[in-house]
Amino acid sequence: MLAKGLQLTLAIIKPHVVCQPVALQDIRRMILAADFKVVRSERKRLSLPDAERFYSEHEGKFFYNRLTTFMTSGPIDLYILARRDGIKEWRKLMGPTKVFRTQFFEPETIRGKFGLSDTRNATHGSDSDESAKKEIGLFFPRFDFEGWHRDEEIHYRDEANLILDEEEFVHTIADNNNA
Repeated sequence: MLAKGLQLTLAIIKPHVVCQPVALQDIRRMILAADFKVVRSERKRLSLPDAERFYSEHEGKFFYNRLTTFMTSGPIDLYILARRDGIKEWRKLMGPTKVFRTQFFEPETIRGKFGLSDTRNATHGSDSDESAKKEIGLFFPRFDFEGWHRDEEIHYRDEANLILDEEEFVHTIADNNNA
């Protein structure tokens, strides 16, 4: 029987956290402590059309304008994370979206520690393989899922094959031929 592969998910760190270096570092430590590998990392500022496209499923809901305005208020960090059961484990680490309840019942989660409101809940994560592929494609359009699983995934399964670039917050594959 083959070992279960790594699952990719999109993680977004929201503007109110990115502008607080200490909070951002704490979240990055939590990501690494939960055994996630950071496959890609980028900081960008969302345009309003990009935010509206990303959150289009919420268009017409009472919080839509507040959410898109907030998400364009400053830079966000985007990560492609990998680990076994990555989507489920990222959602568990983030905690529930209802921040007030999360602060009481799951205070050690990212949202429990850094969420301010249901809109400013610190993070976003994909909820399925399909949404992960779609969301990653929006922010990392050149990312090749099949190529990554075929050529790179094996390296991300073994910590010895990876080097963490702390400044860029991304794991790279070590060149063991020059060791």
